[in-house]
Amino acid sequence: MRSNFFSKITSTLAGITLLLSVNHATAESAHGIAMYGQPDLPEDFTSLPYANPDAPKGGRVVFGNTGGFDTLNPFVQKGTAPWQLRFWGYESLMGRSWDEPFSLYGLLAESIETPDDRSWVEFTLRPEARFSDGSPVTVDDVIWSYETLGTIGHLRYRGFWSKIESITQTGPRKVRIVFNTEDRELALIAGLRPILKKGQWEGKDFTTSGPSEAPIGTGAYVVAASDPGRYVSLQRDPNYWGENLPFRKGTQNFDEMRVEFFGDQTVLFEAFKVGELTAVREYNAGKWDQGYNFPAVQSGDVVKSEIPHQRPSGITGLAMNTRRAPFDDWRVREALLYAFNFEYINGTVTGGTQPRITSYYSNSALGMNPGPAKGRVRDLLEPYADTLLPGALDGYSLPVSDGTERNRKNLRTATKLLSDAGWEVQDGVLQNSTGEAFEFSVLLRQGDGEMQTIVEMYARSLERLGITVTTETVDNAQYVARQNDYDFDMTRYRRDLSLSPGNEQYLYWGRSGVTQTGTRNLMGVDSPAVEALIPEMLNAFSAEHFISAVRALDRALTTGRYVIPIWQFDKGRIAHAKELQFPDRLPLYGDRLGFMPDVWWYQPN
Repeated sequence: MRSNFFSKITSTLAGITLLLSVNHATAESAHGIAMYGQPDLPEDFTSLPYANPDAPKGGRVVFGNTGGFDTLNPFVQKGTAPWQLRFWGYESLMGRSWDEPFSLYGLLAESIETPDDRSWVEFTLRPEARFSDGSPVTVDDVIWSYETLGTIGHLRYRGFWSKIESITQTGPRKVRIVFNTEDRELALIAGLRPILKKGQWEGKDFTTSGPSEAPIGTGAYVVAASDPGRYVSLQRDPNYWGENLPFRKGTQNFDEMRVEFFGDQTVLFEAFKVGELTAVREYNAGKWDQGYNFPAVQSGDVVKSEIPHQRPSGITGLAMNTRRAPFDDWRVREALLYAFNFEYINGTVTGGTQPRITSYYSNSALGMNPGPAKGRVRDLLEPYADTLLPGALDGYSLPVSDGTERNRKNLRTATKLLSDAGWEVQDGVLQNSTGEAFEFSVLLRQGDGEMQTIVEMYARSLERLGITVTTETVDNAQYVARQNDYDFDMTRYRRDLSLSPGNEQYLYWGRSGVTQTGTRNLMGVDSPAVEALIPEMLNAFSAEHFISAVRALDRALTTGRYVIPIWQFDKGRIAHAKELQFPDRLPLYGDRLGFMPDVWWYQPN
């Protein structure tokens, strides 16, 4: 078994400390960069370790999405684009290896330079780098892309721009970015911004591009045809500039990648069963075991593949909007956690086969340990003891029911918590002191049948407490718009987390997201501890310090009681046409971005 990153990296700490003590004023050009230590792959690597460099090119793959889209520009805040677009058709200066926690290798850039303190970073563009229209990628395009995305692009790009002091051309193919913030991750983030063509947008409004024009990118795929609400088709560019790069060997093998759109997941699955789609991901272990026995599986035309991984569980469940009463009271949130009968719901929906998410970083070395906080984790949390909720320092775990539908013991605890918060049952209705009934709605995306079932079961439990729950099911555009505006009481929430969390944590639960719309802080996390622990994590110079900071952050988030967690996706489950193949060597992150469809290929009988 491959050694764990966090045990392996410990052996490099002495070398890192020595380098830091020298405090070099200059930097050396390198083919790659890692968050800690050195990247695993040498300068003369021939391909990514989880790619098959001999994979054949050709074939067609068809995926399915629910909902629709109204723009082909995935880089702006306005509108809804097919989520796959920003990964299939666009590239950055550096590319990420998904077999390492956080390491980058040259893509549009042939090299990277940064000093030991990472106060600046400089990239040298490859002379052969081209956009899909054949024009060269220039430093001017790079600078324009960073500024445009950082000022009027999607919010996911704007936080980074605020940490740039200057971005300048330092040579014919060189661009240097100087940072105004002490943050060791910024040099890596700088390598991951998408690069777009400046000339395409002269005299046009980048923010209002709709379904008729996609940004020109440098990737191997270009949008060939689309029909909003129905499909989008991407074709592999026969003149793709990066075909022979070691980083691209064995990747991007299909001639066409197509996404079909469906009203809900049930219709999508039926389309897969009859061969209209060539691959689906299944997130329900119970359905995986019981629902994939249709004729194509029995004949072997459809194959079920399971992809293990070593990444954190992330957080999946129902987010409570703490900007609104009564969710601003932690006792109410705790009561709603007790009322959520996970063991019974899990048994009904998945057959009880998927383990529960126990914290944001559970299932990894970054997850909080059981029991009281100790050592450096405690040291990091104690300055904020008066703002932390019960359990952060002394230990916390999610409520566990007896597995029966009645869940009586936990409902009694929930009743006590609600009473402490000023809610009492009058004539079968839970009310506060002013006579206001406890009622709320759950915002769901159309077609999310599984979560609809979960909410219906949850609502029956809450009825026993005198709480009325309604479900608002809306189309994709309304769903995205309302989440962006935090216009909901409770909503489905899913946040993938990596083995190297960084600046994206501000977007997920930074305090600015309490009022600034469009962030991923749907819950309205407003925690001094969380706000302080993110930079603590970003500026860690050792793996030990880094792990302690993330574990402390995990405690603050979990005990904040912002989300009612459901089950974790402990492995990837992909059903696919037998002609679709993938390498035997799997990446550390498993079925994550960069795996399917990137390293898959079509192998005819």
